[in-house]
Amino acid sequence: QVRLVESGGGLVQPGGSLRLSCVASGVARRIHSMGWYRQAPGQQRALVALILSDGATRYADSVKGRFTISRDSANNVVFLQMNNLKPEDTAVYSCYVNTITESWGPGTQVTISS
Repeated sequence: QVRLVESGGGLVQPGGSLRLSCVASGVARRIHSMGWYRQAPGQQRALVALILSDGATRYADSVKGRFTISRDSANNVVFLQMNNLKPEDTAVYSCYVNTITESWGPGTQVTISS
């Protein structure tokens, strides 16, 4: 069973930066993609960024140019570098992995506030 553990969330001021990390363990199949979703209060969970097995990346329009997803394939780790953070980025950020089955981590809180 895949287990995802996120870290790196916290409280930062607008314009600040955070780097999220996620370690996937218990992976028995090939990873097709890894990524990050977020869910703000009262909203549905939404895709933030995705990195495919060939290294291609996908981003939500709202984070393009500010967020960068990367990975350490050898260790099944995915990162999300978040720069120029805005209050509307406040949400619980959950790690995602697709090994034919989809799994999400419990999430880490990111709060952008002055």
